[in-house]
Amino acid sequence: MATDLIQIDAEHPSVEAIERAAAAVRRGQIVAIPTDALYSLVCDPLNLHAVGRIFAAKGREASRALPMLVSDVVMAEDLARETSPRFYLLARRFWPGPLTIIVEASSRVPLKVTGNTGRLALRQASCKVATALLERLAQPLIATSANLSGQPTCSSGIDVFGNLDGRVDLVLDSGLAAGAGSTTVDITEPYWRVIKEGAIPEREIAEVLKGT
Repeated sequence: MATDLIQIDAEHPSVEAIERAAAAVRRGQIVAIPTDALYSLVCDPLNLHAVGRIFAAKGREASRALPMLVSDVVMAEDLARETSPRFYLLARRFWPGPLTIIVEASSRVPLKVTGNTGRLALRQASCKVATALLERLAQPLIATSANLSGQPTCSSGIDVFGNLDGRVDLVLDSGLAAGAGSTTVDITEPYWRVIKEGAIPEREIAEVLKGT
């Protein structure tokens, strides 16, 4: 499988580039895009063949859930079994932005996407490319870090191409993505916890969730 690479402007992505990426996703292909948290691999979460391909592309264990990008809180509500006050507090404060929130998945989400855990990591990104692609497709997207499992996340389109050539179908290259990576917080348990600290410090999350 040959990997295509096209140049885009991160702040003003062309309609043609977004449509090409959307068409690839509709065909069950894997696309690498720049986000506010480095580069991500995206695909259709409801296409189980595509989901399997993204696990294989990364060499990711099937027991590890795949995160999703959403366009807004309404889309997130459709994917979560329930949305707690903690969810709304965090989403109101940090979305769109580099915060991933782990919730219990609704029955609409394939179990394979959750790594058979029934839990789902959701994020609304603050970047023009992801926003435009979500709007074009009118659906959520798998959005997992663009890397081989256990390796650093790729910070440029050329880096993605070099590491994942032949494993993904299309790379939208906007040059260097300087984000620090997303912070991930699990709110499914009685006591919330930060799974991975990234751009948003744990102290800021604690301040928002104080008393919950």
